Amino acid sequence: SSGLILFLLGVQIGILPMGEQMGEALSKTGKLWIIVLFGFILGLLAAIAEPNIRILAAQLDFVSEGSIPKNILIYSIAVGVAFSVGLAMLRTVLNLPLTRLLILGYALIFCLALVAPSKYFPISFDAGGLTTGPLLIPFILSLGAGVASVLRGGDASGEGFGMVGLAYIGPVLAVLLLGVIYG
Repeated sequence: SSGLILFLLGVQIGILPMGEQMGEALSKTGKLWIIVLFGFILGLLAAIAEPNIRILAAQLDFVSEGSIPKNILIYSIAVGVAFSVGLAMLRTVLNLPLTRLLILGYALIFCLALVAPSKYFPISFDAGGLTTGPLLIPFILSLGAGVASVLRGGDASGEGFGMVGLAYIGPVLAVLLLGVIYG
């Protein structure tokens, strides 16, 4: 209980302000490729640091009977998150409609679900849920709010909600793709 309190305090004091400042600094460069690239890199690193992914890797190792190496799973999910965060940054900068991106993302998910072995479908959605955990989401929200506040001026905290929705899609696609490859 006290550990969780200290963790959440650390998120509030450290991660949120840092993510916002990074988002603001990235926006001030005025270069789309830098914003998207840093969104990708930061999403990748934050996902690798997310402890829940390692637990999922152990579970998938059990379900797949060792056919998918744990590190492949961890890095695939991290790349899925990174892709999603990069896409979310692109959406924020270009002011793309969130609904279209979500519809396209979920259409891809359901197309892959048709060809992936059925045992990977629930695990893929667990991957999306686990990566939207206590470490990754505050960072993504604050990064998106920082970028949007510079681009749109003032308070842009609502921008982060689209980022969370997009961040969910990448890991789901990554695990389903692994199911198609290794299944």
